[in-house]
Amino acid sequence: MSSFVCLKDFEDNAFKVIENTALDYYRSGASEQFTLNLNRKAFNRIRIRPRCLHDVSQLDASCYLFGKHLQWPVGIAPTAMQKLAHPNGEAGNAKAAGEMGSVFILSTLATMSIEEVAQAAPNTCKWFQLYVYKNRSLTEELVRRAEKANFKAIVLTVDAPIFGQRWADIRNNFSLPSHLRLANFATKSSQSDGVIAESGGSGINKYVTSQFDASLTWKDVEWLVKLTYLPVIVKGVLTAEDAIMAQEFGCAGIIVSNHGARQLDHVPAAIEALPEVVKAVGDKLTVMLDGGIRQGSDIFKALALGAKMVFIGRPALWGLACGGETGVRDLLTVLKKDFVDTLALSGCRTLKDIKRSMIVHELEYAKL
Repeated sequence: MSSFVCLKDFEDNAFKVIENTALDYYRSGASEQFTLNLNRKAFNRIRIRPRCLHDVSQLDASCYLFGKHLQWPVGIAPTAMQKLAHPNGEAGNAKAAGEMGSVFILSTLATMSIEEVAQAAPNTCKWFQLYVYKNRSLTEELVRRAEKANFKAIVLTVDAPIFGQRWADIRNNFSLPSHLRLANFATKSSQSDGVIAESGGSGINKYVTSQFDASLTWKDVEWLVKLTYLPVIVKGVLTAEDAIMAQEFGCAGIIVSNHGARQLDHVPAAIEALPEVVKAVGDKLTVMLDGGIRQGSDIFKALALGAKMVFIGRPALWGLACGGETGVRDLLTVLKKDFVDTLALSGCRTLKDIKRSMIVHELEYAKL
């Protein structure tokens, strides 16, 4: 990996080493994957307007988020079943995030438990991503375990009453391999061993339909906010209307996200939806973004549009596949250098120097 100079190098190598069914699960989007491709294309339509002759001899990419000092504004998004990529699993990603001064978000559907990840990465800033189960006592227990394990926030996914149609998973009859389990639940429970495509189709879709509470409303978000002393962040918001609802019901933050383009196809790219969310609540809630981040300029563009932090999902899996914790650390190192270089070449010494006026949509230049 010493010769890897960009995230695409890690991705190309990961595609060679991850088993095909697992690879299809990780890389696929919903339906015809229009939004999956849009997540990248939308970034490419934004131009940076760099400023010259600014002193960038001393750069500082650090930031504060919910009272925590971080080395840079990039974290690892929640992705399910990470042991499909490497035996280090979620612990590998969590430890690498800590070493790089980043946030790690643990998925409810993890192949390592809350307690295992907490023990493996005690010094990492960890958040817990929550799905609300039909069994509310089970959901509350997950929150209490996250609190006890010193996780710093609850990230409630709000765009998944059901899972989207991912054609590759249906064709592959995707199931969790027999040597793995959803480790946040008791052994041999329906919640831990239920990702099985017994009669064809996608095992993960079958699991979600049987376990997740599709009746969830904003009143349930209010219930969660009152349940825990941790800040509640809603993930999956794409509109100003829902951003305002998140504010009204007591959330501390929003992650603008389309779930890696894995839910409803033909929704906006996350970066396209970011401006309206920031305009609606950006001075009241902490607005963040995930989806499509692949290089330092992407991070810069998201921050210029008002995000306080961004998260990477699939790239962290590609790094994990390329050597476990070491692979993720190497990937984050490459991405951080790219971001710091972008800061310098744009004339910014700190994150506060990044201004909205420093980016413009390509159509502005088409008017010339």
